[in-house]
Amino acid sequence: MSGMTKLLCGCAVATVAAAAAGALKTEKKIAQVQVDVDFGRETGRVKPLHGVNNAPLRMGEPKAGKPGKIWEFEEAGIPYMRTHDTAGPWGGTHFVDVPNIFPDFDADENDPANYDFTVTDAFLMSVVTAGTEIYYRLGVTFEMYHRVKTYTIDPPKDYAKWARICEHIVRHYNEGWADGFHWNIKYWEIWNEPENPPMWSGTKEQFFELYRVVANHLKGRFPEIKVGGFGGCGFYIVDDPSLRNNKYHQSILDWFETFCKFVTDEKTKAPLDFFSWHEYIETTPHRIAVHADFVRRKLDEAGLKRTESHFNEWNYVGRGWTDLKFMMTAKGAACMSETMCLLQRSPVDMAMYYDATPTRKYCGLFDMHESDQRTPTYFAFKLFNEVYKLGSCVESSACGADFGVVASRGADGRKAVLMVNNSGEPRRVKLSFKGAEKEIMELRLLDETHSSEEVFMRGAFEEFTLQPYMLALLETPGMYMKPASRVAEMIMFAGQDEAGFAERARGREVKRQEVKGR
Repeated sequence: MSGMTKLLCGCAVATVAAAAAGALKTEKKIAQVQVDVDFGRETGRVKPLHGVNNAPLRMGEPKAGKPGKIWEFEEAGIPYMRTHDTAGPWGGTHFVDVPNIFPDFDADENDPANYDFTVTDAFLMSVVTAGTEIYYRLGVTFEMYHRVKTYTIDPPKDYAKWARICEHIVRHYNEGWADGFHWNIKYWEIWNEPENPPMWSGTKEQFFELYRVVANHLKGRFPEIKVGGFGGCGFYIVDDPSLRNNKYHQSILDWFETFCKFVTDEKTKAPLDFFSWHEYIETTPHRIAVHADFVRRKLDEAGLKRTESHFNEWNYVGRGWTDLKFMMTAKGAACMSETMCLLQRSPVDMAMYYDATPTRKYCGLFDMHESDQRTPTYFAFKLFNEVYKLGSCVESSACGADFGVVASRGADGRKAVLMVNNSGEPRRVKLSFKGAEKEIMELRLLDETHSSEEVFMRGAFEEFTLQPYMLALLETPGMYMKPASRVAEMIMFAGQDEAGFAERARGREVKRQEVKGR
């Protein structure tokens, strides 16, 4: 197209260049991807797949009416935040964990004076104020030096009392007990990765009994909440023949299958509103879909068809867990986005990325130690929220390798389509939209040179090229969440050359500085 965007029969045919600065420089044939969307065929709700574990620590004084606020969560529409490994490798000594909130196990669990909710209140308030729901993990944090000495990962000496302590934590946050709140926290998870030695020093049977006692007690006191667990370590063994003789991975599978039998046996029956499990991507996101099908099938076979499947800890780590910086790049953003597209079609009910603490090496949303330095992966989550917030998922498909798509519509007729090219080659995308023919939409792009904050083009789209590891969002104009202090979006209309747009895009750094100074 020789660097120019042309208008053909009212349809914008855009060549999306890597730096938005001209046409492709190569004569190599570009693979085509056919994307079909039928806005008239709803397939259910868009799932809350862009949840996270933890958050930047932005503490306020909730009791003084000065709560902190995670504005990044509000802007990206983060639906859930799971409280595991909060504020440090050992729970920050004062945050979230049951032994941190109730430090003297021999004290009277009915006396509010024996609980320390102070910093947990301040932390959670900053999340709730941003519009994000709390997903509370009842338990303890990973102990790296458990072989030297254990502190909190041993089985409680009195399961019934531990259950009553958890009851009072629920009352504090849902019923206002001990100068608490009425947040209506719905999901309460019992423990995390008990098959993992740094998380549980007891036996499998001891954990199952703890779960039985606590789950029955909490559901008896609060029938309206959802109780589950146990944050399983992951099912890599399912599709990796090399792990078939690995005792550790065999034990993970055994824990899950035995647990399903335990909670459904009449002698040991316990409520399981959701089963939570984890996985860290080492190669391709498609493995997650295989494991999600496995979890759903096993739950159904055990008679747990109403039990939700929660994929509540995940990330990309590369082979050998050596590529952690990858998650902050455009490639990482593309991987995360394709994963969410795959999860939307899987039997997973919700997902939570690990981790959103800026100082943690697993955090791909914020660059290094500054929470206001948002990465391409952060904006990938924000783009998924544009689809999520409309509510109804519609039928969509993409015929091409390493390519994801998810689409939605709102009750008011607004529409959104998110596409991702998670490959190292450009893809020529051909679009077929039923129920939105010739409809004007805005196109936003995300890669290393596009932050998605500016509109790249407006038009009725039929085809365009996505460069390697690039995301594209097509949506009804005027939908995108913009902070109040942000200046007007830069818009490229059909007919304006891409080189001119690249010149204007140099102003992005100025805009980003304005956002930082909000």
